[in-house]
Amino acid sequence: MKSLQKRILQEAVVVSPEVLKLDALLNHQVDPALIMEMGTVFAERFGEERVTKVMTIESSGIAVAFAVALQLKVPMVFARRKKTLTTDQDSWCERVPSFTKGIVTDIMVSKQFLNASDRILLIDDIIANGDAARGIIRIIERSGAELVGLGVVVEKTFQAGARTIREQGIRVESLVRITSLEGGSITFE
Repeated sequence: MKSLQKRILQEAVVVSPEVLKLDALLNHQVDPALIMEMGTVFAERFGEERVTKVMTIESSGIAVAFAVALQLKVPMVFARRKKTLTTDQDSWCERVPSFTKGIVTDIMVSKQFLNASDRILLIDDIIANGDAARGIIRIIERSGAELVGLGVVVEKTFQAGARTIREQGIRVESLVRITSLEGGSITFE
């Protein structure tokens, strides 16, 4: 997606050779037109997969997952990171580390919203090491649902996340692929 690459070059901040800050685009502020364009692209790429639900993890993936679900005309479900008073006790849970947050959290999906008849499209904002995505994949597998693929807004190819998921035989589609953040410069594939 050339428009996304352009916006990343204009608005992203390289924090280190491993960390890219996308607060102006995905993680704190979102541009609805750009988000809808991303949703359209993912819906086109996975349109033949008979998706019944789009899934993501709170919170940065929600806007894009919503746009994809809207285009595919299916519900969107997001995994919660924190238990609340209203959290369904009958949930699928996985403990996952977060690369950018530097913490380990439990992610939860109510069994009410994920079952064996579902065909799931997983959407993620950025994939680095892939721990969060693998956690959701384990939840999907345990539920008996079928994962039809993973759509990633930004894939950092110099980290192993997307590669290890592809090695599991899972289809991964990325809107942009970044090969390096060395020297504070963003290099696209």
